Amino acid sequence: MADPVDLVQRHCLRLSTRLPPPPQPRCLVGARLRLPGSPLSLRCRALDASKPVAVEGDKSEEDDESYFSVISSRLSDVDYHGESTKGDLNVRREHIDALGGNGKSTLHGPIEEIAWKEAKEAETLLSDMGIADPLTLRHSPRGIFCTRTLNLRSISVIGYDMDYTLVHYNVMAWEGRAYDFGMANLKSMGFPVDDLEFDPDLVIRGLIMDKVKGNLVKADRFGYIKRVMHGTKMLSTRAVSEIYGRELVDLRKESTWEFLNTLFSVSEAVMFMQMVDKLDQGLVPPELGPLDYTGLYNAVSKALFRAHVEGQLKSEIMAEPERFVEPDPELPLALLDQKEAGKKLLLITNSDYLYTNKMMNHAFNRFLPNDMGWRDLFEMVIVSARKPEFFQISHPLYEVVTNDGLMRPCFKATSGGLYSGGSAQMVEKSLDIHGDEILYVGDHIFTDVSQSKVHLRWRTALICRELEDEFEALIQSHVQKEKLVTLIQQKEIVGDLFNQFRLALQRRTNSRPAQTVAATSMNDQELTESMQKSLIVMQRLDEKIAPLMESDGDLFNKRKIN
Repeated sequence: MADPVDLVQRHCLRLSTRLPPPPQPRCLVGARLRLPGSPLSLRCRALDASKPVAVEGDKSEEDDESYFSVISSRLSDVDYHGESTKGDLNVRREHIDALGGNGKSTLHGPIEEIAWKEAKEAETLLSDMGIADPLTLRHSPRGIFCTRTLNLRSISVIGYDMDYTLVHYNVMAWEGRAYDFGMANLKSMGFPVDDLEFDPDLVIRGLIMDKVKGNLVKADRFGYIKRVMHGTKMLSTRAVSEIYGRELVDLRKESTWEFLNTLFSVSEAVMFMQMVDKLDQGLVPPELGPLDYTGLYNAVSKALFRAHVEGQLKSEIMAEPERFVEPDPELPLALLDQKEAGKKLLLITNSDYLYTNKMMNHAFNRFLPNDMGWRDLFEMVIVSARKPEFFQISHPLYEVVTNDGLMRPCFKATSGGLYSGGSAQMVEKSLDIHGDEILYVGDHIFTDVSQSKVHLRWRTALICRELEDEFEALIQSHVQKEKLVTLIQQKEIVGDLFNQFRLALQRRTNSRPAQTVAATSMNDQELTESMQKSLIVMQRLDEKIAPLMESDGDLFNKRKIN
């Protein structure tokens, strides 16, 4: 049977179930976090609050009245996905019998027929409630994209980062101001920056800066460099080949490569690429000393680092959060649904307490019911966590005891606490949980996702806002891509025939029989003419394929080769 808990959790994580839907949908994993709640009265405890849920293996006085039973850790098994069945909801046997014989909706008979009918009814009901069905979500930028099976019923704790995860910033406002502060610092050093402006479309997360050559590169999953921008100018395929050949990107070589991990790195990359142009044009004053691209990167990094460390930017955001923060009314309610569904929620952020409290108050409190505050959602809050070290080593733990951030040393964390520092191992110990029971959600590929998984085996989810635009581009290019795929398949078929003709001619030249009887019966002239015909067809197909490939790429990146 369908698991009501699982359905609620999936709805909480995948789409907004409130009517009308929010005006600007976001998606998970290339997107900002959207975990809207459900208007249904269904909770993970029971369909009817007066009918409790019994835990299998736990005999209680209310067992006879329970509609459902939950599989406990002691009785859990492994399902066909290799996932634990802990937390799975089951209908009690006597209720299965009653449901199957009530004369209204029988569950007897071939499951294929029952499932088809139930799926149709579910589709209609979802539509009536204004909820997109799972199949529709596959063609929408709003949703979750999984790289492996995740059973949310076996997850006891969900942890969240704050910046660009629970609190989303206007990229133009936040990164634009970071850029302004950084450029002001560069100007104070003597760099010519007056004619430069912030261009958020110049770079995107996932790209890599080559600090030695002054380039921004795009590499495939194996590390081969596919596209390159020198300064703000795109390079041709030939130029890329001449510069890098078969060189692989090795991010362990930090003296050369800088990976753009988060949206915070956008302003730094824009500054570096623009200053590369200035250096190439000979506009950097000689009194700054002989500068190569590496020295230029260090100057840019220092200028932007100072902006963050001196607190200029965060002070401005705290003074005017409405200017920088894009609140999501559904997000606080989604976390409340998760809490009420029995999940323990954590907030683990590198931001300090005063900044965290200001941002969360602005983004959450007004949308929560019954005078709740953002702190009421979380089992534990950890600020100044110093990730990624937080997942690797233990730092001193302090308890935040006053609203103005006063702290005192502490040696043990407890539920409901607000702390600074500490470690992930401390969290596991205080909540008595293990790695695979925790799902951690963040926007930083290395700090949030990689390290928590590598060191602790936490399950992870990446907020990747860029995938929203990527997904929209995929949808827009659907018709053109079908035409492109058809042409490529035609070329493959004609090319295979060409190769067979060529092989037959090659074997004949070496006094060996062709690979087929039909090819053996063709004379040299017939083979040659057939090869010529196939080659002409392939060349003409290439003339059609090339512009389609280029225009298809324009939907994802409109920057042209100079």
